[in-house]
Amino acid sequence: MNAQFKSTILQDFRKTAANPVNVSLQEWKKSGRKIIGCMYHYIPEEIITAAGMLPYRMKAVGSKGTELSESCFTQINCGFVRHLFDSGVRGELGFIDGLVSVNNCDHIRRFYENWQKKIKTPYMHFMPFPKKSGREQAEVYRKELADFKNSLEKHFNVQITDTKLKKAIELHNETRRLQRELYELRKKKNPPITGADVHAVMVASSSMPKEKYNTMLTGLLEELYTGEGISDYSERIMVVGGELDDPKFIEVIESQGCLVVADSLGYGYRAIAEDVDTDIEPLTALAEYHVLKRPACPRIFGTTFNRNDFVRHIAEEFKVDGVISVRLPLCDEWSFEQVNLIGYLKKHGIPHLTLDIDYILSSTGQIKTRSQAFLETISGTKHGR
Repeated sequence: MNAQFKSTILQDFRKTAANPVNVSLQEWKKSGRKIIGCMYHYIPEEIITAAGMLPYRMKAVGSKGTELSESCFTQINCGFVRHLFDSGVRGELGFIDGLVSVNNCDHIRRFYENWQKKIKTPYMHFMPFPKKSGREQAEVYRKELADFKNSLEKHFNVQITDTKLKKAIELHNETRRLQRELYELRKKKNPPITGADVHAVMVASSSMPKEKYNTMLTGLLEELYTGEGISDYSERIMVVGGELDDPKFIEVIESQGCLVVADSLGYGYRAIAEDVDTDIEPLTALAEYHVLKRPACPRIFGTTFNRNDFVRHIAEEFKVDGVISVRLPLCDEWSFEQVNLIGYLKKHGIPHLTLDIDYILSSTGQIKTRSQAFLETISGTKHGR
């Protein structure tokens, strides 16, 4: 690509996203403060921040295998949980002082149970998350959040006041606002940053203090506003999927000449499209945000039409030429979602490619081949070939 954007801030984001442990985590631990691991994005990180601790989204980037997880998991279990559990057994995630999980799927539920038995992190908490999106479900989840808050206070001997919660919500809202500003730059005909680098910035936010992250992202945005735009790309692509935490996948797609300019990902736009309400009681606001406001993932029953509309809206707003949906093998939720998207996007004339990828990208040849063929098909259609 013709805009080889050089930035020390961006390099730091890339390093943070590429490793389970980073300088920010090490500095946090050296200061004697606690780190709480979070399984999946339905856990309100603001509560952890309000407790004076660092929320850390669990990931196993760089994992070399799953051998030490095989006594607890089989080959029909999700690669994400197998790699993550292997990393835990090896002690590579020993820096966390607690682990919080929700019942997102059977794989994650089993992961939590095995972690509890085998690794025994000092603090562990499990929260049932509603299967439907509605006012009653938000009220139920608010009670779960109150239990979580009380559990943190009791175990770590801290006090989480409404004032602290509101301050944490404002901090995380600022993070989301800055990230949306980054996404706005991708709407340009010649965006100043690649999709892989945007994803690195997004993933980095889940493993460093928000104050530091916001300062760095503010600096990066200032650089991008004066940076050269990327013009030598073929098609504008949107990526749809779940907990994709490795920017390398998007890098592989972009190596075929396209530019990923939009997404609907767990680490991407779905996580930042909305803010938490600061005008109502904090726990109620957090519950309503996760159950009612933020774009849902396929796990939430009855949200298919809203998800479809969200994908179509983003595709139109960012002027994409095609959509690539990606899932990890053995993920039932995203298997059904891909089938749903095939029909919906075809109906609306949006080219679509489905890909299955391993959690750790050991081989990229098939991804490159299929992406290249997809891009050629789009180009041929656009030019009447």
